[in-house]
Amino acid sequence: MSRMGIQAATTMRELQNKLDLIGHNVANANTTGYKTQMANFSSLLYQNIDNFSDEEANSVGRVTPLGIRQGAGAKVGHANNNFTQGALINTERPLDLALTEDRQFFEVAVTENGETETRFTRDGSFYLQPTQTGDSALVTSNGHAILNQFGEAIVINQGFDDVALDASGQVVVRRDGITNSEATISVVEAIRPQFLEQTGQNLFRLPDVTETDFEAGDIIGQVADVNVAVGRLEGSNVELSTQMTELIQTQRAYQFNARTISMHDQMRGLINQMR
Repeated sequence: MSRMGIQAATTMRELQNKLDLIGHNVANANTTGYKTQMANFSSLLYQNIDNFSDEEANSVGRVTPLGIRQGAGAKVGHANNNFTQGALINTERPLDLALTEDRQFFEVAVTENGETETRFTRDGSFYLQPTQTGDSALVTSNGHAILNQFGEAIVINQGFDDVALDASGQVVVRRDGITNSEATISVVEAIRPQFLEQTGQNLFRLPDVTETDFEAGDIIGQVADVNVAVGRLEGSNVELSTQMTELIQTQRAYQFNARTISMHDQMRGLINQMR
């Protein structure tokens, strides 16, 4: 295959990745707290031909010569997350919370392969799950433990009459007619949200900070004054009209590149017939 065909085939593969990303966004249009992913493309430059011989065109200080650049198509350089606020939906459920600020998250504990890791979510639909000791743990819809401001799982001792959450993230428990706050839900803010990685199940995680120039505290930090909406959930920020527009544009780009390969094959066939 010629260089033209290689460029088209490489770009088609990456356009398919964008189509998959759009499909993922559309599938999660009704997922609580879901954040839209956007694909950013970058060119695959692998050869720079210097076709200038004069010194002015290639003056001292230039990093690359001012010449012809030949590449092999494009690739998805990075998938960014759009952390803008989604619409709030009234549920009137006392264990539903909605974060009202961008880039804020609830902390949850996720156990995989015997290891427990702290992850972050915007999904505030919480539930009470019985434990082996007869107490009740506050968990997400997927059963992951909600953490307090000290990084510990929130467990409510047995014998309570009612449990509710307030606008400051307090877990309010009523026992024998007396109401007390027994825990505080941890809310953190992403200082550098571009570093957060999606892990599935509507969760994010911190990257391996040993590979960066930052520490964990430079990427995410604790929120002191928590302000949440009780009895409400944040809807996804997916705009279906935008996703459909992106889908049409990506499909057309895919068709153009497929047509390039087809025309290239036709041209090679005509040349072979002329021999």
